[in-house]
Amino acid sequence: MSSRKSNLVVIMADQLRWDALGEHTPNINALKAESVVFERAYCASPLCVPARGSFFTGKYPNVTGSLINPWTEQEKQHGIVRPEHANLYELLENEWDSWHTGKQHLFTDPKLEHSEDSRTHWLQLEQRYEAFMKANGKKKPGGPAFQGLVPELAYGKITRKRKYSIPTVGRFDEALDYFYDGFILNDSLEAIRGRDRAKPFALNAMFLAPHPPLHIPEPWYSMIQDVKLPDNVGVWGDNQSPLQLYNLTGMLGSSYTREEWQRIWKVYIGLVALLDHCVGKLVAELKNEGLYDDTLIVFCSDHGEMLGSHKLWQKMCMYEESVKTPLFLKFPSGFEPAVRSSDAPVSSVDVMPTLCDALGLQTPDGVSGESLMPFIRGEKAGPVRERVFIQFDGNGARSNFQRCVIEGNYKLIVDIFKDEIFVELYHLADDPQEMNNLAFRAEENGSRIESMLAGLREHMRATNDLLTLPANVFRQFLTDYGPFQDKQGSLPSN
Repeated sequence: MSSRKSNLVVIMADQLRWDALGEHTPNINALKAESVVFERAYCASPLCVPARGSFFTGKYPNVTGSLINPWTEQEKQHGIVRPEHANLYELLENEWDSWHTGKQHLFTDPKLEHSEDSRTHWLQLEQRYEAFMKANGKKKPGGPAFQGLVPELAYGKITRKRKYSIPTVGRFDEALDYFYDGFILNDSLEAIRGRDRAKPFALNAMFLAPHPPLHIPEPWYSMIQDVKLPDNVGVWGDNQSPLQLYNLTGMLGSSYTREEWQRIWKVYIGLVALLDHCVGKLVAELKNEGLYDDTLIVFCSDHGEMLGSHKLWQKMCMYEESVKTPLFLKFPSGFEPAVRSSDAPVSSVDVMPTLCDALGLQTPDGVSGESLMPFIRGEKAGPVRERVFIQFDGNGARSNFQRCVIEGNYKLIVDIFKDEIFVELYHLADDPQEMNNLAFRAEENGSRIESMLAGLREHMRATNDLLTLPANVFRQFLTDYGPFQDKQGSLPSN
């Protein structure tokens, strides 16, 4: 029997709703059918940069220091993974022929792709795609029509104007090769064919789809003729946090009708189908090169997409559509998992220690996650995680804060904007679309909420969170917001 290490391929989508897979994703479905599936996997943060910082280090955003998207120099220190935290690329480089293709949002200083010590082949999307399009006389998808103006609180005290993606849809008139994900696919195929065949192969393929802009090529633009919207699309939930209206999610998403979301969904699902096409081509090339049977394949997304649910757009909030993600692990032939699926909550911080365990790598000290391999091997009855923690600290600046803890079927959300704090409690089994906030039923749920808040505070202390929650946060919430409920349990409209 060969002692050669297994190959590793991580396929990460960007902004993929966990429920967006279906009849239009046959290739992803086929991969899922051969995988161990975690039906309740959650990101560590519903934002690209901190989500990836946690995924690739196995540590919470509070631990890595990567909390936001560091688009400005003034906020950069809050978007960078601190240098003392090892990442998956560094762990693989010693024995694997390591490749990266696509979006590079694991932010370090200096950037990994610019480090003289890095032995990964960096075929990242950003500057290379722009140069490719310019050389071929093509314009990138998107543009001003696909962006909207929003206020963004910076430094906790000033408001600045910023432009972010809006759900404009349009047909991109170039072929797939000139679209973001066609470019990423071709780079991925080049990596597979150009690998060092004397070493095990590792590829982190970071696709952009189905992240906006929703400006996509045919046949995918026109492919989806009908789509059934979830009931909560275009609907504000009972006692949903009004602080979302200060966030990009509500600022942009609340103005669209359910009929408009129907049109938007068709193009988003078309973009998911385009992603599926790329996954199919990548898997086919692994098989063509004789790699598939000896490869551990991870299919996942960095976070989800609201797409009109709760009248919200993009991610940046704690509802299931934003924080719940696909997570499939297809193991090499010869390994027979003891389980094929699990409904137990797991976190994206669990993936890195799981890969270390599966591949025979030394797990770095101080990881926040737990290896899922003892459960997969059948050595434990289930994943040991009692709580899943999620945080959001703002998009391009520390501004709109949210903290979340999931215990079994209960989810507690603490939404913070300036001096206001709003609390939400949902029972995910009884209310999977999170339309009935139970937090105002203090007599029935008060002790549970206080217990979950205590667990959240302990996590925040243990991870050196820059925020603290007041001891009386729940009582103050009831005092502040209780009088504004109507008889149906919703805030009055006028």
